[in-house]
Amino acid sequence: MQTGILVPNDADDLAAFAVRAERLGYDAVWTGELWGRDSFVALTRAAYRTETVQLGTAIVNVYGRSPATIAQAAATLDDAADGRFTLGLGTSTRKVVEDLHGESFDNPARQLHEAVELTKQFLGADGRVSYEGKSFDVADFPSLSADVPVYAAALGPATRRATGRTADGWLPHNIPFERLGEAFETIAETASAAGRDPQTITTMPYVPSAASADPDRARAAVRGHLAYYVGSGEGYRRAVAESFPHAADAIAEAWRSGDREEARGAVTDEMLDALGVAGTPEQARDRLAEIAALDAVDVPLVVVPDDTGDELRRETMEALAPEE
Repeated sequence: MQTGILVPNDADDLAAFAVRAERLGYDAVWTGELWGRDSFVALTRAAYRTETVQLGTAIVNVYGRSPATIAQAAATLDDAADGRFTLGLGTSTRKVVEDLHGESFDNPARQLHEAVELTKQFLGADGRVSYEGKSFDVADFPSLSADVPVYAAALGPATRRATGRTADGWLPHNIPFERLGEAFETIAETASAAGRDPQTITTMPYVPSAASADPDRARAAVRGHLAYYVGSGEGYRRAVAESFPHAADAIAEAWRSGDREEARGAVTDEMLDALGVAGTPEQARDRLAEIAALDAVDVPLVVVPDDTGDELRRETMEALAPEE
């Protein structure tokens, strides 16, 4: 099976991480972007130090840069990587958009739709680009003729509909793996209505993962990851609440009150197993294989939680590396 891995936000050297992942046999290395590290610059360094591994952003937010800026960065990076780059876009959260970028977090589904659609037009080979939307207007600029797939991170139905209309791939996070097929139906219906083939849309779910000889340590790492996302992002809380309403509310309430330990403790065993992979190396490998075998999953994206330390990160990377 193909397997991607996400670079932890606290990894000191993204390029060195990518080199190690390539040696371990991972098919793709992806990176997020919040604050402190520019994903395009960091992946360009990785492109020059690797040979075959695919590179991607999961995700660049669609408020911090214009579609034109995103497209030219993506085209430049894809050239450096000899065609190995995939662009992942998403809305991020209200906190990031309003308190970091100083933008209004209005109608994120529309912002995602237009940003993906316009970025793809800029990256295309159709000559010149003009676009009229509610978020963006562009008049008569040349396209870049860069063959870069564009994926969208989407949780709720509105952003999933935007994904179906515009994107080449879907990056779901905090949707229980067993419910991905049901959630994809919204994408498929919208894609079909727009004259697109849903089967061409790649589904690559984030898989929070930790593997250790001490399974309790591994499970604690994934609990912390889930508590952070459910507690700090309303979209994540809503996505989890569809399957675990009481636990999701308890996590969010504890997190927002500042009690991080209580929030982590509110992540139930059932929730952890539905949303992540954690346990001994053998248990983690078996669970990842089960997720990869789901009809709704094309490529699992291993996500090693931040702040786990080098030892647990190494154990997890080695345990979940694709078998030759």
